Amino acid sequence: MTNALGIDKIQDSLGYLVLTDDGAVLSSGGELQNAESIAEKMTKLVYTAAKLQVSSDKREVFKRISVIWDSFMYVVTVANHRIYVCKRPYIPQEPVVT
Repeated sequence: MTNALGIDKIQDSLGYLVLTDDGAVLSSGGELQNAESIAEKMTKLVYTAAKLQVSSDKREVFKRISVIWDSFMYVVTVANHRIYVCKRPYIPQEPVVT
């Protein structure tokens, strides 16, 4: 498999995917090992997000997407024509009340 470029070294990671810009799995591990279904969904999410205008400057695009469930989250980043997906535990912070 292709080098995971350090995504496999993220502390508290439950799993990871490294995808081509068309969604093919280059590397995977942990709970996302061979997770073709998740890869397909994350690719669709990235393509949908790329169509959204995030500011009045049309050149500005999203940098990271977090998809949060009750106990875990996916953090998705796009760089160098690759889609990086990391599954991590989600531990909500209690709001600070003063």
